[in-house]
Amino acid sequence: MSRLRTTEPARRNFRVAFLVGLIAGVFSAIVKFGWEVPFPPRTPERNATNPPQQILEQLGFSSDFTHTTIGFNGNELPIISFIIHFGFSIFFALLYCLVAEKYPQIKLWQGAAFGLFLWIFFHVVLMPAIGTVPAPWDQPFEEHLSEALGHMVWMWSIEIVRRDLRNRITRQPDAEVPLSEATR
Repeated sequence: MSRLRTTEPARRNFRVAFLVGLIAGVFSAIVKFGWEVPFPPRTPERNATNPPQQILEQLGFSSDFTHTTIGFNGNELPIISFIIHFGFSIFFALLYCLVAEKYPQIKLWQGAAFGLFLWIFFHVVLMPAIGTVPAPWDQPFEEHLSEALGHMVWMWSIEIVRRDLRNRITRQPDAEVPLSEATR
């Protein structure tokens, strides 16, 4: 017997999940940017080359490329970092929304548990292992706090958008909710 509960195949709507994932990805990338204004995850020195830029440099891209900026309203913005940031957010929003159609457990704590998992996987395990960021014990507590809570809020924003738009578009509750309960 499978431990993972799945939804009824007839109730799944992967096309809607894909569309909603795109929208939720863009929305949540902006939410994560907003989170990092009052809770910056890195010191200014460590943010001179941020993790997306560092990963690209580890892959062989030049520092000139990774630090490319565009101007807006007198501000120089790191466009390559923004592209990576939005790409990451859209990819994981798509993954989350598509998986949620079949495996509702991914929505634990309204998505916040998946956000916490992604923080641990990327910021505590993978990026330190490949030398993108310092080992977890060499990172300031404020970085862990900002990134852990920021990832939880980020995924929660994806869940809020996913649930609202999916239910509005399909005019039905999530696939695991029996239709008989939806009319109560």
